[in-house]
Amino acid sequence: MSGAIKPIPKAIELAKQTQNSKPETNNWYASWFDTPYYHILYKERNYREAQIFMDNLTHYLNLPEKAKVLDLACGKGRHSIYLNQLGYDVTGADLSENSIAEANKNANETLRFVVHDKREPFQDKFDAIFNLFTSFGYFEKEEDNLKTLIAIKESLSEYGFAVIDFMNSQNVIENLIPEEIKEVDGITFHIKRYLLDGFVAKEIDFETEGKKFHFTEKVRAYVLEDFQSMMNESGIYLLDTFGDYKLKKFHKNTSERLIMIFK
Repeated sequence: MSGAIKPIPKAIELAKQTQNSKPETNNWYASWFDTPYYHILYKERNYREAQIFMDNLTHYLNLPEKAKVLDLACGKGRHSIYLNQLGYDVTGADLSENSIAEANKNANETLRFVVHDKREPFQDKFDAIFNLFTSFGYFEKEEDNLKTLIAIKESLSEYGFAVIDFMNSQNVIENLIPEEIKEVDGITFHIKRYLLDGFVAKEIDFETEGKKFHFTEKVRAYVLEDFQSMMNESGIYLLDTFGDYKLKKFHKNTSERLIMIFK
């Protein structure tokens, strides 16, 4: 990208600092996403909002009829299922075997689900690849996040487009709620949020059926400039950015999301 990169606000700089940190943890996403409790905690996600986002996105991309779409890090497949209902040939991919097993209950001739590591490209080529709901930036090593971007690029057809729907890190950090208690389905979740070694971290503690549980979520606090740098390194062209699911303009101080269209 031409022009000087603007200074990143102090809060983001703090989140991006590299410290001599604790030993690398086991893959938190592999264990946490494979539990039923992850889906209980986040059961109130707005499905109608997700459908509106898919409507807006597919209209903007002007995808051809029966286009091949990859929903990368699909979870239980809520986006995949709706995209298939819109008439697309959809593959949902996720590392969580339990999520894929659940999603597969909805499989048909034009909707399939596979266990897949997003750092690896697909042999098939897709007209669109969607990585949604901040399903990027999980890896401890920066090169693994870069590998994910490259794998997305290599899995696109010649005229395909990719989309990453990420949190707007600046807005998240500036409005971070340090502690919160949520009760869902009779389970009381104690949640703590903080910045650590360039990540936005969330610790989740709860007790159920006489057992205590502790999980951690960690997502890199990437800002737009970080993605631009990685995309430049990967030979990827960033075509457009949006700030919410209605595809309004991205404003780094106030937008809820950072949605990037690229190829």
